[in-house]
Amino acid sequence: MKMIAIVGPTGVGKTKLSIELAKYLNGEIINADSTQIYRGLDIATAKIKEEEKENIPHHLFDIKDIATNYTVYDYQKDARLIIDQLLKQNKTPIIVGGTGLYLKALFYNYQFNEEDNYEPFDNLSNDEVYNKLLTINPNTTIHKNNRKRVVRAINYYLNNQKNIEDNKTDELLYDVIFLGLTTDRETLYQNINKRVDKMIEEGLIKEAKELYDSNIRTKAVMTPIGYKELFDYFDKKISLEESIELIKKRSRNYAKRQYTWFNHQLKTNWLNVDFNNFDKTVKEAIKLIEQYQK
Repeated sequence: MKMIAIVGPTGVGKTKLSIELAKYLNGEIINADSTQIYRGLDIATAKIKEEEKENIPHHLFDIKDIATNYTVYDYQKDARLIIDQLLKQNKTPIIVGGTGLYLKALFYNYQFNEEDNYEPFDNLSNDEVYNKLLTINPNTTIHKNNRKRVVRAINYYLNNQKNIEDNKTDELLYDVIFLGLTTDRETLYQNINKRVDKMIEEGLIKEAKELYDSNIRTKAVMTPIGYKELFDYFDKKISLEESIELIKKRSRNYAKRQYTWFNHQLKTNWLNVDFNNFDKTVKEAIKLIEQYQK
């Protein structure tokens, strides 16, 4: 049985498509967003609301406390177990999310070890963190401004004693169709800006303030775009308006990086989203899936 992976940048409609495909394909949804694993991180991560699930079972959402370090090793193990269970039940696994490393670890023959320690290096600048990576791997291809990947690479080496870039494989372990949702850049950026405004209306500032007051600064809290920017506002380093604009800017930049990654790393079938008639996009996705099923 084929399974479906819905990928694409933030704010393009992955969640909405996943629900419609789950209804059509007798499927269940598995999260592939590293920030939605955690309880309490709801608005900034754009986590699906209970009323939006339409009674479709959702897996690997809200399974960990923010003080817990959940690694790609953990995700690979947990997600593969759920996939195996769903396939035995003749259900279609539908994996949804934008965390590239999770998707690669899940579907491809990547080997990971259990990681006991994770160091965020919050006390170091981007240049300092990058120089630390260079001492480990002078030939790294990771860009120094991609702090998340740089930190990940350092921690991978510290836990595995080998470079993460050496852990590469094109061996696909599952029969999976990669569906990518896309739109023109202007529309995407407008959607992202509107979504951030909606997050503010829904209580993002309150959610961020509760996290700020908890004094918890784990990877779970500092990774999503939306919290650390507001933390700077709470610290009186920037104004609220500057904080919101920073969230929008970083979200747009993240979406751009996601496009680049999905284009180079996955065999993605891209669908242009019709936001005025989303049913049309759903029908195009189903048509594509049926072509693969023949």
